[in-house]
Amino acid sequence: MPDGFTILPDTPPNVLAVAGHGIIDAAAYEEVLRPALEARLERHDTIRLLYILEEDFEGFTAGAAISDARLGFSHLHDFARIALVTDADWVTHAVRLFAPLIQAPLRCFPLARRREAEAWIAEADDTAEAQADPPGGDDFPV
Repeated sequence: MPDGFTILPDTPPNVLAVAGHGIIDAAAYEEVLRPALEARLERHDTIRLLYILEEDFEGFTAGAAISDARLGFSHLHDFARIALVTDADWVTHAVRLFAPLIQAPLRCFPLARRREAEAWIAEADDTAEAQADPPGGDDFPV
């Protein structure tokens, strides 16, 4: 699989499912993720993001980190739910560190629980706040 993002098919219209592979750079955000996100936001007030970092994920470039922050801050109120699926613990910890800034319910899942993440992101219940992960779990290093 080439480095970057792949938009996954066969999701509900209000769900953007993306898989990350290899080393993700700024172009992956600007040429793949941002256009897909903005296309969905043309049809929906908010969307649900299923963000999967696959087994072959190696990391982000500095440019990708900047693009990620820029994308996140420009769409702070545009997410109804976010599910992160990864076995990269450092990514999970970083996301939980910034979770208080994210308005949407956010849950982190290991790759082995991908199907659970897919079900959570697509479920009809709009009371996801009660089911969102806390910003830091008991095992979160401070």
